[in-house]
Amino acid sequence: MRKAALASLLGLSLAATTLTAAGAQAAPTPSKLASLVTLKAVRHHQLNLEKIADANGGNRAAGLPGNKITVKYIADQLKRAGYTPQVQNFTFDFWQEKSPPTFAVTAPTPKTYTPDTDFETFQYSGSGDVTATATPVDPGATGTGSGCEAADFTGFPKGHIALIQRGGCLFSVKADNAVAAGASAVVIYQLPGTPGPVAGTLGKPYTLPVVGPTNAVGTDLVKQAQGGGLTLRVKTDTLTQKRETSNVIANTKRGRADNVVVLGAHNDSVAEGPGINDDGSGTATLLAVAQQIGKLGAKVRNQVRFGFWGAEEEGLLGSQHYVNSLPQAERDKIALDLNFDMLASPNFVRFVYDGDNSAGQNNVEAPAGSGAIEKAFNDFFGSGKLATDPTPFNGRSDYNAFITAGIPAGGIFTGAEGIKTPQQATVYGGTAGKPYDPCYHQACDRYDNVSLTGFDQMIDGTAAVTELFANSTLTVNGNEYARKRAQNKAAAPQQTGPYATA
Repeated sequence: MRKAALASLLGLSLAATTLTAAGAQAAPTPSKLASLVTLKAVRHHQLNLEKIADANGGNRAAGLPGNKITVKYIADQLKRAGYTPQVQNFTFDFWQEKSPPTFAVTAPTPKTYTPDTDFETFQYSGSGDVTATATPVDPGATGTGSGCEAADFTGFPKGHIALIQRGGCLFSVKADNAVAAGASAVVIYQLPGTPGPVAGTLGKPYTLPVVGPTNAVGTDLVKQAQGGGLTLRVKTDTLTQKRETSNVIANTKRGRADNVVVLGAHNDSVAEGPGINDDGSGTATLLAVAQQIGKLGAKVRNQVRFGFWGAEEEGLLGSQHYVNSLPQAERDKIALDLNFDMLASPNFVRFVYDGDNSAGQNNVEAPAGSGAIEKAFNDFFGSGKLATDPTPFNGRSDYNAFITAGIPAGGIFTGAEGIKTPQQATVYGGTAGKPYDPCYHQACDRYDNVSLTGFDQMIDGTAAVTELFANSTLTVNGNEYARKRAQNKAAAPQQTGPYATA
């Protein structure tokens, strides 16, 4: 899962579909595919992904050797399972921080902040060493958000450092407006109540430094700046260049090619670690599903397409490239997209994407049919008296390319850097007040960074719902194989000569 949402961090609703406490469980609705896809098989793939990372600089990040080997591993496993995988290469803006950044107050009272604790460098920040007066931009803004409109910078002194609060629009919109106003550097500080610094992406390269401090640091700087005379130093040392990475795509041999069920996970990690939960868990699960789904035989009435997306951590680039590359006629053949990003978080919650926006937290509109996908996951977990919580569509993972193209989507997720609530700890176990994944985007996101209990349940949910929609997508898009076959047969022209005319 990429560093930050396109518009906001993951919102968490306390309105859970709470059925029972974590310990009281019943057997979920039987699923042949769920019985075939074992935790052991999935863990085997996870271990291999960790070995790949360890042998290639400690990560599987797009544009680096570990990801190239990951792509080869995925393609090889699919070939061994009888598929003909397509490796879809594309170029992207590779970004890397070459040396540690500096963020400090130089006047009136000098203070130096700590990287990763007090602030982070935005992905695609440019390089620079700027010392200048800091000026707040529309502090305390509501509605469209601080720095989201050019008018927010009216009177902004050219050459000053812009202090902007997160929220209301894309980080790139804030940065673009700051650049247009003549800012020498940009500081986008965290929202109130959101822990940690802003670990964000600008989505495209910039030439000036852009950093994201915590809310506490940011609000303190705004107060000092409003008092007059606040001078900051912002120093970043980054590299941006064009590099190549890949999607891996494979279709089942069975099933209607005009009503495709897409399963997606991303094949890259961040540069800081091997990404064995994010998203080695989704990659490993889909490989195991791909290896077993052929045993369903004729129950696979709709073609299932496995998509292992590249450069998700760079801004959802691989999935967007894939959707953009499809002619409209091919997009129209996709019945739905299922997204599996982070299925094994150690302090997990069983999150299901909120397809009908019943919690009211989506900031991207989910196409009709997405609510039925949500219901399918909730029904499966509910049949085993396993609670779920809704999680919003907020542009944070690869489903975004599909729903913005009008394709229904859904999926499951066990949480990233968000903090587990006491209510969630009561329902799911684990520790309240701690992140769902304390190793999110860190070197410790390794093979042992999992809840085996939660992961096993999410694997079952992945397999069971895949089996459901491989058989029929009636509840999502009105297509049901047997009914359509009968209609097509009735509508087919009669054969009257030695050669078919239609």
